[in-house]
Amino acid sequence: MNELTHFSDAGRARMVDVSEKSDTRRVAVASGILRMQPATLERIQSGRIAKGDVLTVADVGAVMAAKRTPDIIPMCHSIALTGVEVVFSEITEPDANGCAGIKVVTTASCVGQTGVEMEALCAANVALLTIYDMCKAIDRGMRIEHVQLEEKRGGKSGVWLRGNAGNQND
Repeated sequence: MNELTHFSDAGRARMVDVSEKSDTRRVAVASGILRMQPATLERIQSGRIAKGDVLTVADVGAVMAAKRTPDIIPMCHSIALTGVEVVFSEITEPDANGCAGIKVVTTASCVGQTGVEMEALCAANVALLTIYDMCKAIDRGMRIEHVQLEEKRGGKSGVWLRGNAGNQND
């Protein structure tokens, strides 16, 4: 089991010192789903949301969130991101509640001493929150589901993939 390193010997929260770690290429992928009424998805698809092009704005919001992650996650390091990718896909098949949805997959990358998992997760959350914000006037019942890390690569721990039987704490 991995040791929690965000606590000092006195039990106080702290930012981990990564100065002894080597720079490596690091990549993290996160995903999440926003469930909505099928009519809401249709309006997004057809560009009939009064606030504008929903997915373009959500894409920009995701990138901005990845860049600002250390401003909102207290013990997160500032990282020089080398890339942030945002991909949306539509879920037209209704779930058990009759809802359609939009799935987002975000990928954050850097070359550095610490990972980019939080940046990818923040990007996914803000993309979904942006869609919610732009569509809430017509569908306040939307819900965010399954925001999660899908994979991470780089650093001492190497590769972690969701669902891989060899992962610790999966």
